[in-house]
Amino acid sequence: MSAQPTPSLSRAQRILGGPYRVLERLPRLSLAQQLVLLAILPAAMATVGAIVVLTRQHLANVTELMRASGQNVALQVATLAQTPLIQMDRRALQRTAVAGTSQPHVQQVQIRTDDGEILANAETADRARTEGLRVISPVLGEDGKRAGEVMVEISLDAVADARKAVYLNVLLVAGASLVGVGLAGWWAARRISAPIRSLGEAVDLLGAGEHPTVEVVGTAEVRRLQSGFNQAASALAESRRMLQSRIGDATAELARKNEQLELASQAKTRLLAAASHDLRQPLHALTLFSDGLANGETDPVRLTRIGHIRECVDSLDRLFSELLNLSQLDAGVLQPRWSDFPLDSLFDEISRNFRPVAEQQGLRLVARKTDAWVRCDYVMLSRILNNLVSNSLRHTHEGGVLVGARRRGRAIRIDVWDTGVGIAQEHQERVFEEFFQVDPQRTQGMSRGMGLGLSTVQRLAALLNTRVELRSVPGKGTGVRLLVRAAEPMAAGGAMEPATLPAPLDAPANLEGVRVLVIDDERTILEGLQVVLSSWGAQVMAAQTRAEALAMADAWDEPPEVVLSDLLLQGGDNGLDLLHALERHPRGIREGTARLLVTGETKPDRLREVAQAGIMVLYKPVSPRALRQAIATQLATVRASA
Repeated sequence: MSAQPTPSLSRAQRILGGPYRVLERLPRLSLAQQLVLLAILPAAMATVGAIVVLTRQHLANVTELMRASGQNVALQVATLAQTPLIQMDRRALQRTAVAGTSQPHVQQVQIRTDDGEILANAETADRARTEGLRVISPVLGEDGKRAGEVMVEISLDAVADARKAVYLNVLLVAGASLVGVGLAGWWAARRISAPIRSLGEAVDLLGAGEHPTVEVVGTAEVRRLQSGFNQAASALAESRRMLQSRIGDATAELARKNEQLELASQAKTRLLAAASHDLRQPLHALTLFSDGLANGETDPVRLTRIGHIRECVDSLDRLFSELLNLSQLDAGVLQPRWSDFPLDSLFDEISRNFRPVAEQQGLRLVARKTDAWVRCDYVMLSRILNNLVSNSLRHTHEGGVLVGARRRGRAIRIDVWDTGVGIAQEHQERVFEEFFQVDPQRTQGMSRGMGLGLSTVQRLAALLNTRVELRSVPGKGTGVRLLVRAAEPMAAGGAMEPATLPAPLDAPANLEGVRVLVIDDERTILEGLQVVLSSWGAQVMAAQTRAEALAMADAWDEPPEVVLSDLLLQGGDNGLDLLHALERHPRGIREGTARLLVTGETKPDRLREVAQAGIMVLYKPVSPRALRQAIATQLATVRASA
């Protein structure tokens, strides 16, 4: 219940509104002005009050004197008119009235009977009539009874003149008094405010970082204030010197720590890149050979063992993919390619990729149908949702995972819910940190990972100008959501960027009779590529070095249709330079030759170099299915542009 203002307070504010406004403006004045105002106001009020009282008394006295003068004149005329009034001698009464008007300040004299009949009337003719004061005096007969009356009108010009004189004197006296009080107040204010003003200037200098001192002068109170300021300024200057010294030490220490962190970060990046590259090489060869073992194999036992090998390879591939995603984000080579596409196509891809994994774990994966279109980067959004669904399946023991979308104004909210183990409140912020895992022992089915999935999700979301929100209840499940911009649906057959919706990886790719040049300095990888490509019907030429590749160019009848080269070769050579050398060769590759680079490199500078080359890149280990699809895509692209 709100408090209501009392009527008495409102009435007081209305009555004293003027003084209140003056008091409100006082803080805007300087100290000297306030002191002068405080000196003048009481003096002015006292002077005006005294003058008003004295003026009223003086004017009242003058008015009483005029009344007494009129009373005397009326009494004299009544005495002279006593006999003529009894005799009703009008002429004598008129002469008496005229005689009365000759008295000072008399404007009119009337002699009237007791019943009001005017017997004589005389008015002044030599001066103008003004406001007057009427005085009546009775006329008594011989028997002492009232026989008539005399009315005398006295002019108040004297009172008006006295009033003017008083007002003039009042103005002169009040002005002189206020000037004197103002000068005295100004002198006192300057004497009081000068040391305070100098003290304020010293405070400003102190705030600017200087070390000022003030002269100790003035009254005892001011001197005490000045002495205290000097002591405080000295103590503050000493504290500032100590603080600056500590800040300098802390800054130097922080610079050393930052340098150590930078060195550690660079060492981590180099270690991850080196380890990733060195491990990707044999893993890539293992991927190729495992696929080669499966070709033509009919023995169920061996097929089962080959399947176990592929599961291990896929698990290692996911781990290396997390490292690659981190390296690409650190290198800054990922930039959004905005396009409009139906969200349902992405949901279908997620369902195809993860439904077998979910069924293998006894879980359900539901990707709800939606007619929503979004404007986003298809590949980045796909990586975000793939990471989220993979993470949900990894931490769900029963139930399943739901992927859905809802319209929220001009945006589309994508939700990924699971019925997994959930995340405790104290860990919900840290799960987006690199290499953080709540409890890696609780994962099932899929490999545990390295704790980079959600970190990659958050950084990709930042590139898409959105953020990921997480809600989780331990023991009940986790929900992750993000907002993406909505787009208008396109008509069937409408224009769409070719790279927006990639073809499914299981799309057939006919490589029968396609000439392929394979370049890799690792003999095992080269042999594995030959086995896989030959099994697809391709004509394979293999080289380990630049010299071997150029020697083949001297001898071949027709250049290859596809060149598949490793990025890093022997002796510091690289695939980009080798491709340029083959382009310059008289019998080398032409514009109609498809080019692909394969690498296990994850160094940020190397990733930037590859991204700027404009050549399709595959990162080791490359599955045979992805390799076949990439070759088919590049062949279709160069043939379409020919």
